[in-house]
Amino acid sequence: MSDALASAVVRLYEAGIPDPSVEARKLATLAEEQGVALDSLVARRATHEPFSHIAGRRAFWNHDFHVTADVLDPRPDTETLVETALSLPFDRVLDLGTGSGCILCSLLAERPSTTGVGADISGAALKVAARNAQVTQTTDRVVWVESDWFDAVEGDFDLIVSNPPYITEAAYAELDPTVQRFEPRIALTPGGDGLAPYRLIAQYGPDYLREDGYAVLEIGYDQGDSVQAMFRAAGWRDVACIPDLNGKDRVIRAKSPK
Repeated sequence: MSDALASAVVRLYEAGIPDPSVEARKLATLAEEQGVALDSLVARRATHEPFSHIAGRRAFWNHDFHVTADVLDPRPDTETLVETALSLPFDRVLDLGTGSGCILCSLLAERPSTTGVGADISGAALKVAARNAQVTQTTDRVVWVESDWFDAVEGDFDLIVSNPPYITEAAYAELDPTVQRFEPRIALTPGGDGLAPYRLIAQYGPDYLREDGYAVLEIGYDQGDSVQAMFRAAGWRDVACIPDLNGKDRVIRAKSPK
């Protein structure tokens, strides 16, 4: 191990970064790729800035997506949502709170005949999503809309997907600093019990779905019963909870009441 790499390991260890040896080697590779000094990248990572932000990308489904501090980092768990959505028929899809656009772009890339709308309250997030449409070669089949949930959305859809903010206010205060300090709060928690977005989608989603359309939504591991009950009470049909690869409740699939 070189002196520079050994120094990086020590600095990351002292900063409380997990697996400092692995992180140091990843940063060394990235420094060479970017043509910058290793020390500069180590200094950023030592503040707990996510590696994906330093690299500017995050692997998800079949692509490397652009990520910045303006969007939620794509997580492997969210691939369960994509897999579930792809088990359903759809020609037109709405992604609420699209963020990086990783869900919508992945779906459109898998189904070349489909079109979609990505809605987000953050204009900065939509700029990142537009870049990812270029990455996935789906630009000509997607429209980005700055919208507070459904407010500026028009038309009807076969499928609504969303990975909404669902962390409770109390849980947000306990998040790892890499998440809490560097990812947008608005994409992580709606405050309160974390269920507000699901109430909104359960109530208004049917107005935007075609006959027998579906909603496929990511949830927190402990929200399955609550969200299923909410959608059933609102008249949604065939409500089901799909686990992720770790066996935890992760996705709600529900057919429109109409």
